[in-house]
Amino acid sequence: MKPPMSFLKTATRHMFFTGKGGVGKTSLSCAVAVALADSGKRVLLVSTDPASNLDEVLGTTLSSHPTAIKGVPRLSALNIDPERAAHEYRERVVGPYRKVLPKAAVASIEEQLSGACTTEIASFDEFSKLLGDPAETKGFDHVIFDTAPTGHTLRLLELPAAWSGFIEANAGGTSCLGPLSGLKTQQSLYAASRKALSDAAMTTVVLVSRPERTSLEEAERTRRELADLSVKHLTLAINGIFKATDSSDPIGLSLEKRGYEALKHIPKPLSLLPRMELPLLAFALVGADSLRDMLRPDVARPHAPVAPVKNSLSRRRTMTFSDLVSDLEGLGRGVVMTMGKGGVGKTSVAVSIAVDLAKRGHAVRLTTTDPSAHVEAVLHGETVRGLQVSRIDPEAETQAYTKEVLGTAGRDLDKKGRALLEEELRSPCTAEIAVFRAFARAVDEGQDGFVVIDTAPTGHTLLLLDAAEAYHREVSRSMGDIPEAVRKLLPRLRDRKFTRMLLVTLPEATPVHEAAALQRDLKRAGIAPYAWVINQSLTPVETRDPVLAARRANERRYIDEACALSPRVALVPWLAQDAGATRYTRGKSLARFYSGEDQPVPLKAR
Repeated sequence: MKPPMSFLKTATRHMFFTGKGGVGKTSLSCAVAVALADSGKRVLLVSTDPASNLDEVLGTTLSSHPTAIKGVPRLSALNIDPERAAHEYRERVVGPYRKVLPKAAVASIEEQLSGACTTEIASFDEFSKLLGDPAETKGFDHVIFDTAPTGHTLRLLELPAAWSGFIEANAGGTSCLGPLSGLKTQQSLYAASRKALSDAAMTTVVLVSRPERTSLEEAERTRRELADLSVKHLTLAINGIFKATDSSDPIGLSLEKRGYEALKHIPKPLSLLPRMELPLLAFALVGADSLRDMLRPDVARPHAPVAPVKNSLSRRRTMTFSDLVSDLEGLGRGVVMTMGKGGVGKTSVAVSIAVDLAKRGHAVRLTTTDPSAHVEAVLHGETVRGLQVSRIDPEAETQAYTKEVLGTAGRDLDKKGRALLEEELRSPCTAEIAVFRAFARAVDEGQDGFVVIDTAPTGHTLLLLDAAEAYHREVSRSMGDIPEAVRKLLPRLRDRKFTRMLLVTLPEATPVHEAAALQRDLKRAGIAPYAWVINQSLTPVETRDPVLAARRANERRYIDEACALSPRVALVPWLAQDAGATRYTRGKSLARFYSGEDQPVPLKAR
């Protein structure tokens, strides 16, 4: 097991920090970047996350170009901007044709480049330059990538092979991205990026996890999938390990025990990786000084108890989780969507709502758009009458969509035309279209009962919602008509009597501020969130542990911010047990469990 600072002595030129949402990837990648810069290295920190919060953590406004970080000489950072990257990509492809082809032809090309998959490949272009072209980062000793949550990261890493294979197989010169010249010019760069990823002397991937069962299982899935991509130079970082200091504090003892049990049953392949452990901190990781302290265990926790802060939150300003479910139940049908930053508990909240609505006698479908798909893990085998659980499976949806298009748009084509259509359907963009259609169908089922949708982390959910009109055009081009479920999707998402958006967050700075930004983005799209859910709050419970008491005292300001932004704020207390464990949930209401009524730990009187 490596002390945190010893990891820096063997740091490779490229480092990736990835893992389940909310495990501390951004904090740890920033802390490592600051430490390397402090040691005299020139460091570039890059976020590939559409929902990046590097600006807040580093205390510096960033752009798509390297920006020097205040208070940390030799450290620069940038955010890959998907919209700017897509704009530049479109112009690179379309520009040469503007004075050559008729306006109608140019407009057709621009139309083909308007989809969300163009945004994805354009962002990957930017990523590939930093990884595969040494000239782009020649002024830096280390390039550190703070990645999006796991499912998206794996998709990103698979793109060089996916797009290279598609380019090699595509003989017709066109794709859902328009003329393939925009891709072919980058083919050598993609190959270089893939080579750099698999070079152990050049690249390290740090699997960041919490001492929690689902987080460690996700890290193991990631390890396996990276191995399939020939990426095997890995380090495991377990963040947020807690040790109780008061033997009479049930909250502290429960938290320590939960972490101990998770680490005791760590998947065997993970246990063989080089490993560093970091403690649960009492302070927020915002600013260079706090990031420096993250890797110094001697300052990780206060040694004196923190005086309790009187709870000024009133029932009028916050509501219980059970009361929120009762409100959602009122309409008798419709869609409930959980949204928010990765790791805030969207899946647990979605499962809890679905289970409780089903136990109240309603027909409920629970599904997920998250590529990491943790719904089954949270249910842990529990079955509930009236509840149907499903997952939008990209592979199955792509196969069904391809068959449908070939049977409709391809039915009357000649041999050459059908070959071209089949060629285009092999594009990675086909999976994006197929998943979007499945999402629209899931929303459509809200006419007949409750549909609870656990969404992917924020950035990808917004891409899904923003893509609606672009997919209208793409599906129409491929199939000749738009399915009714897709046609009605945006109006349904904007109808508060049909769709209830829940913004799930934690009582911490970054999750609350990101939820606020998400609320603003949704407002621009004509969508108003129904309520906020503040998950894993220590405010409603008693604790004497110095670290937990300090964290509890820091929550109040962020709960107040949420109450100022939403007329409904449900406060979910920190759980003494894992809500995904069968032994705690079978035969009882998850909403009651979340409200604290079924927990052995006494709650603080409100």
